[in-house]
Amino acid sequence: MKSKTLSSVADLELPLSRKAEPVDVPMALVIKQASLAGAIALCVQVSGLDEKEVYLSLGIDAGHWTRIMKGDAHFPVNKLNDLCDLCCNEVPLIWWANSRGYGLKPLEDEMHRRLRIEKEERERLSNENALLRNLLVGRAT
Repeated sequence: MKSKTLSSVADLELPLSRKAEPVDVPMALVIKQASLAGAIALCVQVSGLDEKEVYLSLGIDAGHWTRIMKGDAHFPVNKLNDLCDLCCNEVPLIWWANSRGYGLKPLEDEMHRRLRIEKEERERLSNENALLRNLLVGRAT
């Protein structure tokens, strides 16, 4: 069954205009999912975003999205990172790791992440200030 082709009016729809808030999803809820499709549905559900916001932002056809949610089609693997970023949770990743007998831990904890971001911002501002100082004295690089 072929999906309907988007009309020119539907092509004008804007993707996601609001951002999901990060949510800590209990591990017990994640591992209760019977399949990756269930984990993907949970990922979307806990994000608070409407399904339409998700599939439009990911560039997935509405008909294909419906089949994915019914379990009759597969989620595009190359869009899993985008899904997790969009929904601000890692439910599919956690589910998959657990299903393979692995646990996850971030490579960088929150404190170190913030320190890294602050350091990068200081370096950026320092470089910008040096450039501005050079411009002010007429030594543009």
